[in-house]
Amino acid sequence: MANNSSGKFFIGSIVIFFIIAGVVAVVLNNMKALADNALPPESMEEQAIAERLQPVAQVHVGEAPVAEEAPADDMQVNRGQQIVESVCAVCHATGMMDSPRTNKASDWAPRLEQGIETVYANAINGINMMPARGGRPDLSDDEVKAAVDYMISDLK
Repeated sequence: MANNSSGKFFIGSIVIFFIIAGVVAVVLNNMKALADNALPPESMEEQAIAERLQPVAQVHVGEAPVAEEAPADDMQVNRGQQIVESVCAVCHATGMMDSPRTNKASDWAPRLEQGIETVYANAINGINMMPARGGRPDLSDDEVKAAVDYMISDLK
């Protein structure tokens, strides 16, 4: 009778082994199929990371910026004018929140005495009540500088 129990145990062990082996084979096969459909890892280059971190959408107050074909100098002046009219004029046309008015040399004089690089840095990084880049984080440093240049180009 002891011999019959060990035979059943041996056969049961073999059956359990094959069941476990079958389950492992199915799991590994499914994992291989998932790995075949997996996307390759994304590039870790600085430019690729910056592209992935771009906002999904952009909000424009007023008209959206328009790209124009023009000579480089004219394009900077035109871009500066566009930015001033669509972003900066909200405060700088009226002097709101003690901002220097676009057509008043007396408002700009104390700021320009600090140097144009300081004025650029304040416009890019923000100062007092003015947010960085006039509240438009999508503007490049050159675009902000073009807007500053446009505002101070016609001081009276």
